[in-house]
Amino acid sequence: MPPVDYARVSFRNTACLGRIGPVADLSDTKHRIVERLKRVESATATDLAAEFGLTDTALRQHLDALEAAGLVSRSKEEPTGRGRPPVHWQLAPAAASAFPDRHGELSVDLIGSVRSTLGEEALDRVISARSDRQAAAYSAALNDASTVGERVRRLADIRSDEGYLAEVRDDGDALILIEHHCPIRDAAVACGALCQAELEVFQRALGPDVTVRRTQHVLNGDRRCAYRVEASTKS
Repeated sequence: MPPVDYARVSFRNTACLGRIGPVADLSDTKHRIVERLKRVESATATDLAAEFGLTDTALRQHLDALEAAGLVSRSKEEPTGRGRPPVHWQLAPAAASAFPDRHGELSVDLIGSVRSTLGEEALDRVISARSDRQAAAYSAALNDASTVGERVRRLADIRSDEGYLAEVRDDGDALILIEHHCPIRDAAVACGALCQAELEVFQRALGPDVTVRRTQHVLNGDRRCAYRVEASTKS
């Protein structure tokens, strides 16, 4: 069978693609607004307009766009007199992606510290404990799925929520679970056992009636990770 070019696949369910953060598309002015709101609890459009030398109308257009992107939210104070209460703007949780994030560096450092201080065996135990928790959580989420296909697609939804941009494609009698992004890549490079544990977690979560095989692997130079899921031939 020729290799499948997953980059050219047209998927029926592309909802997870909307989970890609909008921060990279922000203009300089919108970045400045987001940074300013990070420094204060909230601010009105009038306050921000005065600070940035913009008209209220222009500033509100920027805020409306940021709100549509899920990066800011608005709230109103209780009225204290005549007239409408001012609208205050604050950052939404999604705006955290606009600022530096060192989780990857921290993960790599912790892996190195466990390995150098406690040894490789201790690191394996830590990864095993994490895998047990992960497999149990996935299994619970898939428990009432009535078919293999439903299990795999539900797992893809869970993985997308975790940042993996997962998709499922039919391939004959098999299903291909494709992960277009690896949010733990730095940690996986530092500790390859994480990838092996992931494969085992999928197998445990999807059940004994299927076999799971990795067919593409980012750490082997592929553009994505892909897993072939098919009915088990075990009697």
